[in-house]
Amino acid sequence: MEKISILGCGWLGLPLAEHLIKSGYIVKGSTRTKDDVSQLEAKGILASLLILDPEIQGRDLNSFFDSNILVINFPPERRDDIVKYHELQMISLIDRILNSSIEKVIFISSTSVYPDVNRVVRETETQAPSKTSGQALLKVEQLLNSYKQFDSTILRFAGLIGYERNPGRFLAGKKEVINGQAPVNLIHRDDCINIIHQIIQKKLWSETFNACADLHPTRKDYYINAANKLGLTPPSFVETTNYSYKIVSNEKLKKQLNYIFKYPDPFEMLDDI
Repeated sequence: MEKISILGCGWLGLPLAEHLIKSGYIVKGSTRTKDDVSQLEAKGILASLLILDPEIQGRDLNSFFDSNILVINFPPERRDDIVKYHELQMISLIDRILNSSIEKVIFISSTSVYPDVNRVVRETETQAPSKTSGQALLKVEQLLNSYKQFDSTILRFAGLIGYERNPGRFLAGKKEVINGQAPVNLIHRDDCINIIHQIIQKKLWSETFNACADLHPTRKDYYINAANKLGLTPPSFVETTNYSYKIVSNEKLKKQLNYIFKYPDPFEMLDDI
């Protein structure tokens, strides 16, 4: 049985772990707090305490890194030195990977690595990120890909929604919201989990994929609709023809994975939240 370790068992990592356990894998998970260790163990996850500050520290780390596959699932922290700090966190983590049985890595990145270029963006995009969070993630992507001792697949997820993350609450009641005509790039958590599982199953390593729903309604239409579904005050938007955007292409993912989205339309996601 393949052993999979998930670094970061939160909103995405915990249900991913449960899904993989049901699929027959031995799953190990990390958490930053002692209180959450028992919660993971109750779900059949072999739990370890792991903190990157930025040096790696924790408990039961030898067990955690005794796996075939590592899923790295933690976002850059919001801080002034976000780019350098996230790089130092990853350098410490990679040093541990190199001294372990880990052969394959899945890195959960984000479409924030793309700036708003007012066109479709694909995995081959060369323009640098404008947001510091995107700069931090891109730096880590490049760092992981520079190591040949293990294979890394990068997953650039669009905006994550589903379950506790209901977009109807994101902008409810806000006034004069900008970029109302910009298309949204979103993905449901169920699709995230299915995509990760299929990458493992089909052994698609040393790749970079965008993961985003097929359709891209406007920000205005989507968030007004989402707020109305919850009975909340919908946001109001500034009317302008001057707005910035990007449309994230999922063509590569669908072609190489032969993947069909459970939620290809972000409006459909609202019906099941």
